[in-house]
Amino acid sequence: MMRQKYKKGSKKNWWIWMIGILFFPVVCLIGAIKMFWKFKNTGQKRWIIGVIPLALISLFGFIAYGEAFTHPESVPTHETKLAKSLESSPSRTETNSSPSKKSSSSRPSSSQERISSSSISSSVKVPRTSLQTSSSSDDEVFQKLLEYTNAESAGPTQNYYWENGQAKLSGFESLHSGQYSFSSDGQGRSSVARAVLNDSEFKNSQGSRQGDPLAPPYWPTNSKTEISFALTGRTYHGYLYNRSHSIADSLLGVASYTSKFNFTTGTRSQNVGANQNGGMRFPEELVENYWRAHPNTSNTVSYQTRPVYYRDEVIPRGSIVDIKSSDNKIDVEIIVINSAEGISIDYRQTGASNVVTRTRQSSEIPKTSTSTPPSSTITSTEAVPKLSPKPAPAPKPTTSYRQINGWYVANSGTVFVHQKSNRYYSRVKNPSNYFILTLAEAQGRNAVPAKGGNAYAQP
Repeated sequence: MMRQKYKKGSKKNWWIWMIGILFFPVVCLIGAIKMFWKFKNTGQKRWIIGVIPLALISLFGFIAYGEAFTHPESVPTHETKLAKSLESSPSRTETNSSPSKKSSSSRPSSSQERISSSSISSSVKVPRTSLQTSSSSDDEVFQKLLEYTNAESAGPTQNYYWENGQAKLSGFESLHSGQYSFSSDGQGRSSVARAVLNDSEFKNSQGSRQGDPLAPPYWPTNSKTEISFALTGRTYHGYLYNRSHSIADSLLGVASYTSKFNFTTGTRSQNVGANQNGGMRFPEELVENYWRAHPNTSNTVSYQTRPVYYRDEVIPRGSIVDIKSSDNKIDVEIIVINSAEGISIDYRQTGASNVVTRTRQSSEIPKTSTSTPPSSTITSTEAVPKLSPKPAPAPKPTTSYRQINGWYVANSGTVFVHQKSNRYYSRVKNPSNYFILTLAEAQGRNAVPAKGGNAYAQP
C-alpha cells in the first residue's frame, strides 16, 4: 500500500513539473515586467540586472511556442481511394505543391505534371472520409456509376449527373487564389484536377474560348453517331466523344489548356448532358452563376474533379466534382456520368471498335421523371434555356461544311451554332464544338449571330 501511494505521488509531481516547464516562459515574462516597474519606480539598477535574463528566457520560450504551432509534424498525404476502381493500378499520383513533399504513391509517374500560377509551399491536407447521411460513400458512388454506364443510362436526373451531399475536398492547403494543379495516375491517365477560382479568371474567360482542347491520354478514334435523349425527346447528330475539361475554360481560362491531364475522354452527353445544361456543364454553370451573382467579389471557389476509372480501363466511367465557395454559399458534390443513351462503350479500348450503336425504338425511351433528384440542393431547372420543341435534326456534318485553309466553312444556308453560347458562326476551327444547322433551324432554336470573331470562330 505504501509503495502504491508513493507511485501516485510521483505521478502527480511529474505533471506539476511538466506544467511548470510549459508555463515557465510566461512566469519569466511576468517577473521581468514586475522588475522593470520596480526599476522605474525606485531607480535602483539591481532590478534592471534581473530583467535581462528573465526577458531572454521568456523570448526563447515564446520562440519555441511559435515553432511548435507553425511547424507541426507533417501529416501523411494520401488520397481517398474509390474502392475497386484502382485495385489493379498503382496508387494515384498526387500533384504536391512543395518539392520536398511526396505523394502517397510509392513510384510517381514520369508523366506527372505540376502546374500553378506561382511556387507554393505547404503540406497537403488529408481528405475527409466521413460522409453525411444524405450522401453516398465513394464505394457507393462507384457502384452506381458502374450500374448506370453498363445500362447506357443518363442517371436519376436523366441529364447525366446527380448531386451527392456536401463537397469533400482534399489537397487545397497548398493552393491559393488563382492557383491550380493537374495530375496523372500511375497508368498515365488523367487524375485529380484542382483550382482555387476567382472572379478575375471568370471575367477574363468571357466572350470566346481561350484555346484549343488538348487530346487527353488514351484519346480514342472518334466516330460520328446519334444519341437520342429521353429527357428532351431530341436526337444529337455528331461526334460521340469530346475532349472534356475537368476544370472548364469558362472558369479557369487559358490555364485550363496548359495540361492534357485537365482533359478526359467524355461522351457528348457527359460534357453537356441531354439539354446542354447537364453533365459537366451543370457544375460549371453553378460556379458561373455564382460569379454573376457576386460581381467583383474577393471570394474564391475551390473546385476539384476526380475522374473515376474501373480497374485498368482508360476511359473514365464518370467524374466526381466537388465545389465549395469561401462564403459557403456553394458546398456540393456532383457526380457526372460518362455514358450515352443507346450506345454501348467499351471503356478499355481506344480504337474505333469501342462503340456499338443500337437504334432505340420510341417505346424504349423511358418517360421523363418528375421526381426531385436525391439530395438535391440546387435545382437544375434554373439553368435550362427555353427552346422550341423538337427542332428538326441537324444535317450531317460531312455535307454541311468544307475545309479551306485550316478553317471549316459552313455551306450556303447553314451555320455553326456554338453548343454552349448558342451563337452561330460561318467558319470555325473545331466543328466538334458546334451544331451544324440550317439558318432557319438555328433561328428556331433562338440562336443569335455572333457579334465578333476570334482565332477559333468567325461570324
